[in-house]
Amino acid sequence: MPSLSRIAIVTGSSRGIGRDTVLRLADRGISSIVTYHSAREAADEVVEAVKRAGASAVALHLDVGRASSFDGFIADVRSALTTLGAERFDYLVNNAGTASTATLANGTETELDAIFAVHFRGPFLLTQKLLPLMNDGGGIVNIASGLARFSFPGRAIYGPIKAAVETLIRYMALELGSRGVSVNVVAPGAIATDFSGGVTRDNADVNKAIASQTALGRVGGPEEVGPVIAALLSDDFRWVNGQRIEVAGGFRL
Repeated sequence: MPSLSRIAIVTGSSRGIGRDTVLRLADRGISSIVTYHSAREAADEVVEAVKRAGASAVALHLDVGRASSFDGFIADVRSALTTLGAERFDYLVNNAGTASTATLANGTETELDAIFAVHFRGPFLLTQKLLPLMNDGGGIVNIASGLARFSFPGRAIYGPIKAAVETLIRYMALELGSRGVSVNVVAPGAIATDFSGGVTRDNADVNKAIASQTALGRVGGPEEVGPVIAALLSDDFRWVNGQRIEVAGGFRL
């Protein structure tokens, strides 16, 4: 049975930016494979929200930091695609991530390896595994961070690894160009979600400090990042490739 719509895989989409991305894609008639690490109920809620928007979705478990689990995940993706009436998918958003507040002085090898595994090694190897199931002419968006452009205390591991993610997309775009697959990176600023313990959302002093350094005078929300990702995957942005888009309201201009 042919797929009734294009299909996206959005990692870490049970909440925050990933969740809003899935919902914005659903608004465009795009179905999704939603992945979650531990929040199964939240992922199921996203699936139901997608259905209410008139698209389809399936939730799958994924630990993006454990590459040894990827073969099993690929098998789950094949099954999910069958459920969605397709053999292949069209778009990939490498969004799943974890926070780090390590400094150069206190960062450990264990934390360095863990952040690298989730933010760089995982997306690299997962994309590699998924490419045979991806349609030509699709799109990939990786999620980086404004911290790859500006420095902030306590991000000595996180920021540089996100900078590596930004560099990776140019190589991905170069290698996948022959398949008509565009690859871009979205770099959010401080967003009011539960990421990093919800510090931007819940700590009034942090929120105020970030707003005071932002041209638009406030902190952004996930509903301001998801639409950008969805737009980059649309035909309207087909000629945008290998680019970094910062979504931060003009932070530290």
